[in-house]
Amino acid sequence: MSPQKAIAVTAPQTAELISIDDPSELRENEIRARTLYTLVSPGTELAARYTLEEIESPRLFGYAAVAQVEQKGAAVQSLDIGDLFFCSGGHKSFQQLPAENAIPVPEGLAAEKAVIARLMGVTFTTLITTAARPGEKVIVSGLGPVGFLGSQIFKRSGYQVYGCDPDAQRLEYARKAGIQHVFPRMPFDDAEIAKQATLVVECSGHEQGALDACNMVKVRGEVVLVGVPWQRKTDLYSHDLLQAVFHNYVVLRSGWEWEIPPSETFRFQHHTLRKNFETSLQWLAEGSIYLDGLCAMVDPRDCQEAYQNALHHKTEGLFTIFDWGRCS
Repeated sequence: MSPQKAIAVTAPQTAELISIDDPSELRENEIRARTLYTLVSPGTELAARYTLEEIESPRLFGYAAVAQVEQKGAAVQSLDIGDLFFCSGGHKSFQQLPAENAIPVPEGLAAEKAVIARLMGVTFTTLITTAARPGEKVIVSGLGPVGFLGSQIFKRSGYQVYGCDPDAQRLEYARKAGIQHVFPRMPFDDAEIAKQATLVVECSGHEQGALDACNMVKVRGEVVLVGVPWQRKTDLYSHDLLQAVFHNYVVLRSGWEWEIPPSETFRFQHHTLRKNFETSLQWLAEGSIYLDGLCAMVDPRDCQEAYQNALHHKTEGLFTIFDWGRCS
């Protein structure tokens, strides 16, 4: 077995490709696979790993991978040697996990596109838990990777979708993806949209974005906070938000992805994260999700440059994908 590698944070704002131990002995319900691609989550990885002020020992991270089965345990029947699968795996050269946690990649779907399903899952939970119904107006605030995918998910599901982001390049990406109505700020002066949206999906994690959403949504509409407020960005008072919620009768709630279970726990549980990922993979296979020119393929050995680019908003496109075949 060739030496195993992984991307780790070894110091504040320092990522390196390091050697790691070989995988443990394979259990009968597990598969062992060669990693093909892993996807960077710019929000979670930058805020919760890469920019931490204290790093006592190398920290492995990552949570989206596509890999190819090389070995399987005696009890595994759902996958065969050579099969491609998607999983919530880390940035490392191999994946070893229970077969039940691996989702087969649909035939014809490129592995580098399949890994995008992980970020699609973030807003999929909002789609299946919202009171808004197809045909109604939905505003997606913040068109970074999660919001960009979320806007397409809601459009694909039959909603009237509007996008909002101060970044002109992101607005152009959304237009190319078929989101015709995009704005650099909330269009409070547009009578066809202001107070007309049943749902605002707030993906920016910005306090002003949340406040604007509560003032923009229709009476008794929903505002779902998908974007994580990793750090304070304004001097707004909570009173401003509370007043908007109270006087507009807003249903303000978390966009916590894990509100639904990972898989079916009993026969009456129909909505799961696994089903969200399976649907995401199928839509990607159908070509329903626009990604053209938005994925930067990176050698894992260049991980430090990749994270610095993400930190300083210099990434080409919206998605950074590590290609593990380049350093094998």
